[in-house]
Amino acid sequence: MSAETPAVTGQFTRRRLQFRAWRGTRPFWAGLFVLLGGFPIMYFPYAHLQLGHLTLAMATTAGAGSLIIGVLLVVLGISLWFQKHIRVFAGVAAILLALVSIPVSNFGGFVMGFLLALIGGAMAVAWAEGVPPAREDAGQAGPVRGGAPEAAPGPVADGPVPAGPAVDPASGGGPSQAFEALGENDLSGTSPANGANGRQSAG
Repeated sequence: MSAETPAVTGQFTRRRLQFRAWRGTRPFWAGLFVLLGGFPIMYFPYAHLQLGHLTLAMATTAGAGSLIIGVLLVVLGISLWFQKHIRVFAGVAAILLALVSIPVSNFGGFVMGFLLALIGGAMAVAWAEGVPPAREDAGQAGPVRGGAPEAAPGPVADGPVPAGPAVDPASGGGPSQAFEALGENDLSGTSPANGANGRQSAG
């Protein structure tokens, strides 16, 4: 085992990850299917198959049309790799060329080229580029719309606030009869906050 093996392995892994990232940003498989569909369509009209001592020629009068359809499918497949913004046009064109190849090119390259071009064109039309999820900083994110309003900041006490009656310091620390003020709009005259202690004054 040579010392260069880890470096070669790391470089291969890096190249593979780069290719996978490049492949994920474009309709790669759609272009591959369309590209492969063009070869049977333009090959079979010019092929000569040997069956024993019998030479079978499948050339037809529409051989030029088969060659044109096959070349166009190959060009559309490569265009899907490098010009992804024309995916809809290329996909529709591949589907139409696949349909035309049925009567023109030996049933679409014995159906193989027809199916490959048809599937690749449909994949190209249906392909959509993925959107990476946006990362938001939790500290910079504002309040959620529709959520509960945040409480207004107020003075923070050093300890827990007692829930019982207030303590009167003049009475030696005992409980006082005065409670929390009911508000500035209290007009009853009997509020402990008005100094009446719940009774009307005599004078």
